[in-house]
Amino acid sequence: MKQTYNHVQFLQVLLAVLLLLSLTGCWSSHEIEELSLGIGVAFDKGKESTIEKELNEQGEGYSKKDLITSAYQLITPQVASSTTKQAGPQQKSYVNVSETGDSVLQMIREVSLRSEQPITAHHMKVIVIGEDLARSLNLEQLLDQNLRDNDYRPSCIVLISKGRASKTLETKTAGEIPAFRLVGIVDNEYKSTRILPPMSLIKIESKIQSGSSFLLQNVVSANGEVKFTGAAIIKGKTNKMTGFLNEEELDGVTWITGKGKGGLVKSFDKDTGQLIVYEIESMKSSIKPRVKGNNISFDVNIESEGRLPETWVVSGDTFKNEFLKKAEKSSEKEVKRLVRNSLEKMQKEYRVDVAGFGNRLRIENPKVWKKVKKDWDKTFSETPINYDVKLTIKDYGTSGGLKKK
Repeated sequence: MKQTYNHVQFLQVLLAVLLLLSLTGCWSSHEIEELSLGIGVAFDKGKESTIEKELNEQGEGYSKKDLITSAYQLITPQVASSTTKQAGPQQKSYVNVSETGDSVLQMIREVSLRSEQPITAHHMKVIVIGEDLARSLNLEQLLDQNLRDNDYRPSCIVLISKGRASKTLETKTAGEIPAFRLVGIVDNEYKSTRILPPMSLIKIESKIQSGSSFLLQNVVSANGEVKFTGAAIIKGKTNKMTGFLNEEELDGVTWITGKGKGGLVKSFDKDTGQLIVYEIESMKSSIKPRVKGNNISFDVNIESEGRLPETWVVSGDTFKNEFLKKAEKSSEKEVKRLVRNSLEKMQKEYRVDVAGFGNRLRIENPKVWKKVKKDWDKTFSETPINYDVKLTIKDYGTSGGLKKK
């Protein structure tokens, strides 16, 4: 009995030892001190750097075309620790490294010739593409490596920059990390109708595969500051940028799609010319295709509920239905103006559908869509669109009016 017990104990110990030998851990892992974590990248039209120019003059550079300049924003353990220990007005929490070439992957590999810490892209948050490059290069080609390589997460957000994209990855504020700042602004879409829903790599791939035209959020930069202002139009046939919508035109597109999560409408009272502000609490829109023979048209029905947070109409009593109806009509008129201007821009100037009209036709009338999808943007530019707007003020705050007695 005792021998059997000892035998069982021996087998248990042996099994434990064998299990320990099998726990090799992450055999392909790297120490965090050896990594440079890429958190953002900017793509611009090629501009040779000082070190590359010197190498080329000496005949020591590698064979390439100066097609693209990429700027990688990195966080390294050394940068993080030095920022903590030596915080000061000029201290940066990041480093930017630039390369110029004609292959995105090769540019990443070139960084390993200049630094002992190669780029790791698993934590890449944002890709910013400069206007000049977006106009001249097909986005399917530019983003091919990012879409193929599993180093980049499909949730990585893509933006367009008016001017050099690399400038959006700079800041003068100590401790601020520009890539995180851009992602943080995207998260503010519940505050404004002028911020598009995040356009990730995976969403862009689906747009490219479908041949649809679409919008990318535009960001401008100056003196280390940035602002989201309007959107870039990417034409489905070419996958290149064809123009911009300004802030108000993007406002109009948001109302058409009904995808806004918050924001406001600023209008002026018809009688007094004074300010009225309507704040959006909810928004929805329905796009209904109408097909009669070979004729296609659309009806857009926009509805919203909101509140009256600010009015400069001193002769109005905001507790009275009469004034609230007046404020609703004033705000509705402004929304209609925004929608009209956006449609004018899409249909007459750029001749592209970036608001999802074609998608609604595809869903509700697939047979008709099959006939027109090949040249939908042209068909869309000649299609009548009717729209109706209904805003309802549900809340008018605690101030009951400034009417003088």
